[in-house]
Amino acid sequence: MHSTIVRGQNVFGFFTTVCFVVAALIAASDLLAPRTPKATVAANTVQVVRGRPHYYSTKKEEYAIIRFTMNADFSSLFTWNTKQVFVYVSASWPNSTSEELVNEAVIWDTIITNPSADHLQNIGPAAMKKLVKSAKGKSIDPKRGKIDLKNQKPKYQITAPTGKLQDTDGVVLRVHYNVQPWVGVLTWTPQIEFGSWKKLKGGVSKAFKLPSIKKKDPPKKA
Repeated sequence: MHSTIVRGQNVFGFFTTVCFVVAALIAASDLLAPRTPKATVAANTVQVVRGRPHYYSTKKEEYAIIRFTMNADFSSLFTWNTKQVFVYVSASWPNSTSEELVNEAVIWDTIITNPSADHLQNIGPAAMKKLVKSAKGKSIDPKRGKIDLKNQKPKYQITAPTGKLQDTDGVVLRVHYNVQPWVGVLTWTPQIEFGSWKKLKGGVSKAFKLPSIKKKDPPKKA
């Protein structure tokens, strides 16, 4: 006869096998849900300033402040297995030392949770109460995947390794996303279409040039 320990090991092994199979089926079910995200983004006002871009900066350098407008629909990314969607906007421009490389920096980001993951939000109690109330009785809330920003102030300023940014040409804004499921692998903005998962439609701005730093007017003589 098998000992109690052996029987326990068999039960535990069977339990973990069942959990693994169920988790695999849940993760695979995401492939059946169509993903058709789309977005438009455009730069509004662009300013280049010389100073300390961060409080911990030890020296002055040029940094850019880019306000932008974005309209996006990520509602198709929300399924019963979606935990949260991380959306961010980056600015990219040609590298001065190599034609094959580009400089890229994130200027804005946000996390959109499904109602089942609202408790993970790092927000204040008043905002949390409002968020929970808006999703009461909903397991999925596709409305949260729709973003409409007008003249949005960036969360982060961009700098360059060389410390020089003014008059930089060929700057482009791009929209990216990352889907984080409850079970399964993280998926980033796809570069190719895979079954019912479509590439992000749009999401790239027209190229623009960073302006020169405004020179201060000389003091008037008395």
